[in-house]
Amino acid sequence: MQKFRLLRYLKPYKVNIILGPIFKLTEAVFELIVPLVMASIIDVGIKNADKAYVFKMGGVMVLLGVVGLICALTCQYMASVASQGFGTQVRNALFSHINTLSHAEIDQIGTPSLINRLTSDIDRAQHGVAMTIRMVRAPFLTVGAIIMSMTIDLKMSIIFIIAGLLIGLILYLIMSRTIPLYQVVQKKLDKTSLITRENLEGVRVIRAFSKQENEQRRFGDANEDLTKSAVWVGKISALLNPLTYSVVNLGIVAIIWFGALQVNAGQLTQGKILALANYMSQILIAMIALANFVVTLTKAIASGTRVKEILAISPSVQAPNSSQVPAPVPGAPIICFSQVDFTYHTTGENALNDINLTILPGQTIGVIGGTGSGKSTLVNLIPRFYDITHGKLQINGVDIKEYPFEALRKRIGMVPQRAVLFNGTLRENMRWANENATDEQIWQALDIAQAKEFVQKLPLGLNSHIEQGGKNLSGGQRQRLTIARALVNAPDILILDDSASALDFATDAALRKAIARQSKGMTVIMVSQRANTVRWADKIVVLDDGHIVGEGTHEELLQTCQAYREICQSQQDEGEGEK
Repeated sequence: MQKFRLLRYLKPYKVNIILGPIFKLTEAVFELIVPLVMASIIDVGIKNADKAYVFKMGGVMVLLGVVGLICALTCQYMASVASQGFGTQVRNALFSHINTLSHAEIDQIGTPSLINRLTSDIDRAQHGVAMTIRMVRAPFLTVGAIIMSMTIDLKMSIIFIIAGLLIGLILYLIMSRTIPLYQVVQKKLDKTSLITRENLEGVRVIRAFSKQENEQRRFGDANEDLTKSAVWVGKISALLNPLTYSVVNLGIVAIIWFGALQVNAGQLTQGKILALANYMSQILIAMIALANFVVTLTKAIASGTRVKEILAISPSVQAPNSSQVPAPVPGAPIICFSQVDFTYHTTGENALNDINLTILPGQTIGVIGGTGSGKSTLVNLIPRFYDITHGKLQINGVDIKEYPFEALRKRIGMVPQRAVLFNGTLRENMRWANENATDEQIWQALDIAQAKEFVQKLPLGLNSHIEQGGKNLSGGQRQRLTIARALVNAPDILILDDSASALDFATDAALRKAIARQSKGMTVIMVSQRANTVRWADKIVVLDDGHIVGEGTHEELLQTCQAYREICQSQQDEGEGEK
């Protein structure tokens, strides 16, 4: 993991970052002059009953207020532009970076955590930027008030110095304890989001098993844990206001007490005492703002750290330095696994062991095995969703790591286990692999995937709207559309990862025949738990616990492979038969 700084995304807004605080400082300067003007009104105008002087200095105060307001609004605008631009850039950068991560990193971090970092964490970080640009006023006003008190009376300024040091200590103690706690709160929010996501996606399963109460209890426990942590850190943060109020109010009491003694002694005027009290009130107002800023900043720092953690992750699957597509080796098999081992980072154990497999161009390969045998893992290595742990994987005689991602994956039509469609029209979904695909190509792919008939019955045909995830379609319809989407681009390699599980046997058989008949020259890899689906393949690969335990045709494996024979027998007993 490399070091990464979010501040780089503020570079385009240097002018805003520089001018914004300058305008805020200008406002603070005018604000610091106001108590002196007020003191002069009391000590000169009111004392001497000089109405003209009072009105003149009153006009000066109004002018200072108007100019200060203009400066404050200008700073607010610049802070908003810089913070919103910063948030937009970080959000774009994080989204782009997440798309460069391999499946290994995404599996490890988790989708709910990534969503939270992309949304709430970046919102908090950009809010922190806006507050930082605006909050330069608070420390300047505090220091300025102390300096101005020194110009009025050096002895009385000791009260300001003591109050400032005490407030600084309070801020340090609160920040040092709340920043780690806010990070813990965000992690617990990730857990709550995970449970929410699981419940929303698995609502039918939860209701089918009548597990609503269990899930409500599980969510309640996680939410209660989050609430306790948030309340605890909130209690610590809540100490800021009362503590700073106490320090400043005690300071005002001290000013009035000792100031009154000096007025009686003739060493200070009433106007100067009022000015000192005003400066202490300004410190109070600044400290209240600064206390709120500290809470915002601690949240922003915690959230920014979480965003940086993702941006600093280097994807384990790296694209080659050259964008040139390597030339295929003449006569080489289209896919060749040589002593391949693969391990998921989360388990530490081999999911695949010593895989040796050669696939020739135009072959139809069936991959079968029990649950957890490594079927999906095997085919996910071909488009390089994961990198192999040991051994060599070649496409057309060239190491798979030498292919640019886009060139490699354009040659492969991947249909995953879970049929995923996107919000939009059916035509837009079909054009994912080929943006320029014609309607004729789309209808041809739909015909092969056995989806043409039901699409033609839709009122709007290819213009029919698909909801997010294809929720307005049945499971079988979704699967057929995802197969058609992969076929639109006419890939060299078509991988069907148990993508016909929701189809009836007749439709499954028609799909296999259509692919074999209309996709000449295409290499097809069919992953399935159904022996009937793979039995007509040119070669069947049998996996068991990450090992290849059988390889050959259906008839050969019935004679030589016990695991395959048991699969066939169990499915015949269940009534599939050999269709």
